[in-house]
Amino acid sequence: MVNAEKLVKIAEEHIGEKYVFGSRVPMSNPRWSGPWDCAEFVSWCVFQAMGKLFGCRPMDNAFSDAADAYTGYWAVDSKSGNARIGLDVAAGTRGAILLREPPGGNIPGHIVISLGDGGTIEAMNSKKGVCYGKVSGRRWDYGILVPGIQIEPSIPITLVAPKVVFRISDPRMSGPAVRCIQRALKNLGYSPGPIDGSYGYQTASAVEAFQVARKIVPDGEVGVITARALGVDI
Repeated sequence: MVNAEKLVKIAEEHIGEKYVFGSRVPMSNPRWSGPWDCAEFVSWCVFQAMGKLFGCRPMDNAFSDAADAYTGYWAVDSKSGNARIGLDVAAGTRGAILLREPPGGNIPGHIVISLGDGGTIEAMNSKKGVCYGKVSGRRWDYGILVPGIQIEPSIPITLVAPKVVFRISDPRMSGPAVRCIQRALKNLGYSPGPIDGSYGYQTASAVEAFQVARKIVPDGEVGVITARALGVDI
């Protein structure tokens, strides 16, 4: 077992390093200093802490430098390993992970390491790079305790949920606000598909492209930060 503090300390050594969406990282290289994307950063920190691949494919340590980390793989591995925990517990557990699953259609998710006090360490975006963040006010799906990482007793933290986040869902989110998002994207030169007020994969892909260009977390979702950058009210 590896103490969670080792994972956090490894992550903190890389604060300030560069983020590039879609970067690939050689997991076995302990001197890697970027660029990172969110899943590669967390999987690399886990591998450096305990010598085990998680959230990657392939999962064979003999091919660790060819391993590709992805939030979707984190979702699969956490489910198969019974490693999921509640968000309030993850926010209060140092060394736990918080995940926003990718919705499919090549739209990415997002993943961070919890500091246990409501804060995070994460490869956030191309503007902030690897940085400290916070859990509250953002959308997450669940927390994860990586098997083999030993945690200290934690106190669950009450989280503040975002007011609204437009994203891929079933049934699809729809209405005038989505139509405004689509118009704003089209006016800025992106391709959200029909201006029909239905938040589908084409709209989400256009949002992701906009986020990459504006150095926002590229998750294809429209919360307060992305809405403000688009100039729309939600």
